[in-house]
Amino acid sequence: MAVEHVFVLMLENRSFDHMLGFSGITGTDAQTGEPTEIDGLSGTESNSYDGQTYTVSSPADWEMPVDPNHEFPDVLEQLTGTRDLPSDHHYPPIDDSGFVKNYARIEGVDQQNLGEILRCYEPQQLPVLTKLATEFVVCDGWWSSLPGPTWPNRFFAHAASSGGLDHSPSIWELIDWEVFDGFSFPNGTAFDRLRGGGRTWKIYAGDWTPGVAALKGIGFMDWSWYTDFAGDVGSGDYSADYTWIEPSYGHITSDYACGTSQHPQDDVTRGEHLLKCTYDALRSSPIWDTSLLIVTYDEHGGFYDHTSPGPAAPPDDGTDSSEYNRYGFRFDQYGVRVPAVVVSPLVARNVIDHRTYDHSSIPATLSYLFGLDPLTDRDAQANGVHTLLTLPEPRSDTPETMPEPAVSGVTNCTPLPPCGQWEFAFDVRELPPPVTRPAESADEGNLPAVIHAALKQDLEISPPEEREERVARAKAVQTREDAREYLAEVERRLTAASPRAKRGPG
Repeated sequence: MAVEHVFVLMLENRSFDHMLGFSGITGTDAQTGEPTEIDGLSGTESNSYDGQTYTVSSPADWEMPVDPNHEFPDVLEQLTGTRDLPSDHHYPPIDDSGFVKNYARIEGVDQQNLGEILRCYEPQQLPVLTKLATEFVVCDGWWSSLPGPTWPNRFFAHAASSGGLDHSPSIWELIDWEVFDGFSFPNGTAFDRLRGGGRTWKIYAGDWTPGVAALKGIGFMDWSWYTDFAGDVGSGDYSADYTWIEPSYGHITSDYACGTSQHPQDDVTRGEHLLKCTYDALRSSPIWDTSLLIVTYDEHGGFYDHTSPGPAAPPDDGTDSSEYNRYGFRFDQYGVRVPAVVVSPLVARNVIDHRTYDHSSIPATLSYLFGLDPLTDRDAQANGVHTLLTLPEPRSDTPETMPEPAVSGVTNCTPLPPCGQWEFAFDVRELPPPVTRPAESADEGNLPAVIHAALKQDLEISPPEEREERVARAKAVQTREDAREYLAEVERRLTAASPRAKRGPG
């Protein structure tokens, strides 16, 4: 039996060790068939900083007090202890020595609690992720595609390239570069390849401004609310070959709380709830026997991982010297390791795969399963997870549901409803919650990319004579408070223009 439906759920900013390093998972080696265990933590791994040694420990906090750094120079420091590439632009030797040093840089971090960046979850804190990892396949060699932030890493999942982007772009950069058509790549994206090959795709989002909406070729009407996911896959006529699922990013202008992305400042159990609901919907659907679900994380979010990423194949698509390349990075180095599980009734139970993967393994898998050409040299050389589909018939012992998420005790958000009953996560008719740093610049992290995705969709619904005004409105955003007001304004405009207005984000 062949896979007919591929689903990908990409969560936010967590390293493998941070999530599964203390899980102690044992199982069967995907290649040899022999007993093996994950490449996890012994408990002695450490960083030294300012004369003190900090050792990995558990449990981890349900939510972080600050967002750990993960821009390109920060990851460079975390991995190598230095913040500058050599003059030849080759990545320095990696020893994973700078995580605490880098964490100590963050304004507001408790200098008496620097070991927090080395704290890792216990299995009972993450029952859903741990259950998926033991019931299906866990990949302990899945790397973020470059040692940098969210945006370029997510691009590798779509295009096996970041288009030369090696940093989180500013509002002005995004607007000046790609405002009308969206971010483009020399060889297009997996969505383009699928469309050109006669294949179909769907996108589900938890917010009005999913990151994928910033891509060229992805329009305002090309995505659906995650609230529709369970009903769609259970309908009996779900036909999409490929499905991309984006979580809710919560309070994007402040602390990312109250979403489902597992961003470090959000309660991690909310992302566990999204994992459970996604699995439960697929497992009970008519398409379960022919489905493949890949769950992974865009990058490590600044959290410690003891493994050293190796060299990577550059995309070689002519973008490494583009205007988007700020640091002269050659895209020949993987980033920090992230969790990844491969879920399907056509994979064997309790398998551990030590082979090398990165986000370009997603388009590589699609290429194999659906007969598509590779996008770049990166996905042409990447391992696809299709090799894990070793069973001739679907398993009959897959769990009917995932366990309930742990109880964190965090009460600052409206609780998520039971699976299958998601309707409204946010009231888009009101302003988002007050920001915690209203006067600070909006040119930080993912916020400019969210503003760009909002503007791109806003332009789609605006008549030509209003476009210049709408661009000027976005360019006027300077502070986080400005961003909050602008995003609420765009959401109201999209609500008025869209038949989706009756269904809120989930």
